[in-house]
Amino acid sequence: MSTTLPTPFRLTAVDGPDQPEPTPALEHLYRGFEQELLVPLWTEIGDLMPLHPRSRAVPHLWRWERLVELAARAGDLVPVGRGGERRAIALANPTLAGRPFATPTLWAAIQYLMPGEDAPEHRHTQHAFRFVVEGEGVWTVVGGDPVPMRRGDFLPQAGWNWHAHHNATDAPMAWIDGLDIPLQHLTEAQFFEFGREEISDAERIEPERSRSERLWGHPGLRPLAASAGSRGTPLLAYRWEHTDRALTDQLRLEQEGFGGTVEAGHAAVRFTNPADGSDVLPTIRAEFHRVVRGAETTPVRETGSSVYQVFDGSGTVTVGDQRWSVTRGDLFVVPSWEPFSARSEAGRTDSDAGHLDLFRFSDAPVFEALGLDRTQKDSR
Repeated sequence: MSTTLPTPFRLTAVDGPDQPEPTPALEHLYRGFEQELLVPLWTEIGDLMPLHPRSRAVPHLWRWERLVELAARAGDLVPVGRGGERRAIALANPTLAGRPFATPTLWAAIQYLMPGEDAPEHRHTQHAFRFVVEGEGVWTVVGGDPVPMRRGDFLPQAGWNWHAHHNATDAPMAWIDGLDIPLQHLTEAQFFEFGREEISDAERIEPERSRSERLWGHPGLRPLAASAGSRGTPLLAYRWEHTDRALTDQLRLEQEGFGGTVEAGHAAVRFTNPADGSDVLPTIRAEFHRVVRGAETTPVRETGSSVYQVFDGSGTVTVGDQRWSVTRGDLFVVPSWEPFSARSEAGRTDSDAGHLDLFRFSDAPVFEALGLDRTQKDSR
């Protein structure tokens, strides 16, 4: 018995430049294409091969103040445990059909852990990180190694590593998660596995430094007896004091006339694998940018997409034809080939830093591996 499947698409003859003349014979040809599940290139070339990248995502801004408010309400209503696993609330780009994707390749979320809560152990093939914009007291346990989480810390974790989170304090804590979930969803190669129901007592003691930091956290020095592993950085915590010092020193060198910054008033660093200098994760690049008060970065277009979070200060960011005033915690998306620039402005409060600090993560390693990376600085 034969089964007739519904036609999944409809081809329509159009009258336009370099298109065949719409005739009954052409319509009959198109019905034959549909029947055999064929699509002629001449009807799709403008979408499949555009003159320049046209992202399905759009520039969008999420206010940190509002995200924390909603996450706190979720803390009162939504338990953490098997099934839901994490109280993580993903950013959904408005043009990606309701999927929990910040961009077509990047996933970003606010995660919220109540006092005394444990987020259970699991592992997945998706590469991940945590970045802390405020607070402390939670620690993550990666492969049995307890890693404290504090403001300004960047904590990467390559795929297929066991991990859990614990809050032993009397206050809730929020941070952002970044993963390559959309990219791996596209590949149809993801795996996930539940871990232990309970962790050991030794893992419930928050150390001053994790084992990974004691081995790999010494600038310019690689332990000869330790294996770096095959995927991602072996260093599980990049501490804020080191990031801040690097940015401060870049700007001081610029002031002293020795250069060292990306452009006038703009210092930047990339988080790298201490074993070989590569990106911290195979599919994710992470950077930190500091723009001094009154400075503005040159508009830049790049293939691939980025998510930014304001770590400190206030300013104005321009993404494509969107312009927003931003302050601590705010998150925004820069889609592929949309021009981006940032300007640091006077702080809104006395506690604001005298510069605009931006944490950025992107899918750049994927585009570089495929030879699809391209950058263009726009004229002002």
